[in-house]
Amino acid sequence: MGNSPSTSSALQTCLNGVFANNRGAVSYPSDPFYQLNAVKPYNLDIPVTPAAVVRPTTTEDVSKVVQCAVASGLKVQPRSGGHSYANYCLGGQDGAVVVDLVNFQKFEMNTSTWFATFGAGTLLGDLTERLYTNGQRAIAHGTCPQVGSGGHLTIGGLGPLSRQYGAALDHVEEVEVVLANGTITRASESKNSDLFFALKGAAAGFGIITEFVVHTEPAPPSTVNYAYHIQLGKKSSFANTFAAWQDIIKDPSLDRKLASQVIIMELGMIISGTYFGTQEQYNALQFEQRLAQNATVSIHTLDNWLGTVSNWAENEALKLIGGIPGPFYSKSLAFTQNTLIPYKGIQDLFKYFDSADKGTPLWFVIFDLEGGKVNDIPLSQTAYAHRDALFYVQTYAIGIGVLLDKTRAFLNNINKIIQDAIPGVDFGAYAGYVDPTLPNGQHSYWGSNLPRLQQIKTLYDPRDTFHNPQSVRPA
Repeated sequence: MGNSPSTSSALQTCLNGVFANNRGAVSYPSDPFYQLNAVKPYNLDIPVTPAAVVRPTTTEDVSKVVQCAVASGLKVQPRSGGHSYANYCLGGQDGAVVVDLVNFQKFEMNTSTWFATFGAGTLLGDLTERLYTNGQRAIAHGTCPQVGSGGHLTIGGLGPLSRQYGAALDHVEEVEVVLANGTITRASESKNSDLFFALKGAAAGFGIITEFVVHTEPAPPSTVNYAYHIQLGKKSSFANTFAAWQDIIKDPSLDRKLASQVIIMELGMIISGTYFGTQEQYNALQFEQRLAQNATVSIHTLDNWLGTVSNWAENEALKLIGGIPGPFYSKSLAFTQNTLIPYKGIQDLFKYFDSADKGTPLWFVIFDLEGGKVNDIPLSQTAYAHRDALFYVQTYAIGIGVLLDKTRAFLNNINKIIQDAIPGVDFGAYAGYVDPTLPNGQHSYWGSNLPRLQQIKTLYDPRDTFHNPQSVRPA
């Protein structure tokens, strides 16, 4: 999606007018070190050259930027933290106008309602600290502090508290948003409710959110953080432990205070998570005993919420994949109570971990427990489509210098082994782990909500101004 010289000239003239008093707020491909200083791609395996990257400070300037892009016939995408797995925050392909929201850092707490208002450029680590220092409040969100709230709260936003409070987007009560025609408006359950539905799960195709209003919860007073490290033996010897974990988490009555994940990697397997309660309550679950595996056990209690969140960021996988650009590949699958992996499939999968030529030592297979409150919310309430998901698997591999075809094949075959073990299942995928190789990404991400989203898209963005390779298209 290249741009002609006349298009580039018209765009630059328009944007230079918007930022006449702040020329440093806009960057172009002709600028020195454009990729390093302005584009900052996250996935180095997917090269992208935007037509421009702008860093506005007001919603009014965001509106003017969108109008400049429309006048030049260009696509637009917002960037909050910049962690799109396929660089969709850069447009996902050449020639888009990128609106970097880094300057949108407003924060206010209403101590009567405990609603927080904050800018869409706020990173999760900063949001956690600001919520806590303004009344010891919290919302459910993911564990990587470098991720931006703008994408996280509009795709899903799953994390350790989600079983109790829902996804991050389920906290959102209202937003300020710039539409494709440059209009600045607000959306909530009572105003522009159809747009609000779309923004809570598929926002990249509908507008640029500049401000969120969210309801908050009291920060947990104490937590138990646990980890079971299994590092000896072949990966195939871990299959029984994973099967035991799946058997535990499939129980509909499982305590919602329990968050849990399994990470398989080159060095072994870790089952870790957080229990949002006391050590005595955690012990009563008999979680360790039910896993039935020799492991190095680490359990500690924290009575400081910020310490708990910092502990999440120390996760071995997050240290490598959290905020460091590199050439990588990732895939995901969503599982429900009706699509658990049968035991033979588990055995085949773990044998494959031993036998596969992976092409890199930096690979991770992460199973994340979901369910709970996320499942309680009706599918029709938000665009987020996986309301029946019990757990996800995310596979992730980083190339050493370059990403090899054998590494892509390794992750593709993991999905194939699982899908072959459960034939006939239409697995969904999580849009937060965007996968540009999916044959029908829109269906995988938004499922039965897709037709409704396409109708809303036609109403608010019929020319598909807010576009990436897998965003919602007009009907």
